[in-house]
Amino acid sequence: MRSRTLALTLLAVATLLGAGATALARLSAGAHEYSCPIFPADNPLNEEISHAPLNPNSANYIAAIGAAGHLHADFGSEKNYGIPYVVVGPHQRRVPIRFNAYGEESNPGPYPVPPNAPVEGAGEEGDRQVLVLQRGSCKLYELYDAQRRGAGWEAASGAVFNLRSNALRPEGWTSADAAGLPIFPLLVRYEEVRTGEIDHALRLTVTSTQRGYIHPATHYASESSDPDLPPMGLRLRLKASFSLAHYHGEALVVLRALKRYGLIVADNGSSWYITGAPDRRWNDEDLSQLKTVPGSAFEAVQTGPILHRG
Repeated sequence: MRSRTLALTLLAVATLLGAGATALARLSAGAHEYSCPIFPADNPLNEEISHAPLNPNSANYIAAIGAAGHLHADFGSEKNYGIPYVVVGPHQRRVPIRFNAYGEESNPGPYPVPPNAPVEGAGEEGDRQVLVLQRGSCKLYELYDAQRRGAGWEAASGAVFNLRSNALRPEGWTSADAAGLPIFPLLVRYEEVRTGEIDHALRLTVTSTQRGYIHPATHYASESSDPDLPPMGLRLRLKASFSLAHYHGEALVVLRALKRYGLIVADNGSSWYITGAPDRRWNDEDLSQLKTVPGSAFEAVQTGPILHRG
């Protein structure tokens, strides 16, 4: 009896240790780039939603976004197609930032933005976002509607995110994106696609949204009270039943991620547009496969209540 009791005790201890090791492995498995975590592994943006409950209003949300519409890769091999970013060192000089629109919802400067930082849509119509990831501090600095001004930059708004933290922006605050979300962590990036796996949600724009948001979003950009319009922060996943048998290459990596991590509504814009970073190595013909995926292949999942603070 004693030997059987001892064996059971040892088995229980081993099980607990195994569970602990598994939990630690899960927590340390988050994305890392440029020697920085891209938020902790348990961050909502890194949360797998393949088994999340269906949102009871899913059908109406999909109809509002456009069930007959199709995915579109809003990025590619052209340098001005997508949202670019720059990585700087820990000693990058900080420069003054002047806010001209949403300063009360912005993190004050200075920011370590180099004078030659790439600007989204520079020279063309666009949101003129600037994204800077700093090594060492592992902080993300993002500007909206930015342009050089004197020794620094002028922008409509700015946000700073600690990539080692799950802290959200204050309720009702925007960022460089309408939803108050960070942009860089939600981009489709060539280097991760090359590894064959994306392990985070992807940024999505939709034509119309409602006056509400779901965490980790903290801001809405609409005055509509229509409950069938998607709120900012809504998560959408590619249905498990949608066959990927005929897809290949870069598009297949993206679609697999959409089944596991899905999309998150981050801004108003063209519906079903997925945002990525430009890179001359993208195979644009391969990415064009995404245009064959209909909106009806998606469903909304439940991740939290809709908030209306602003």
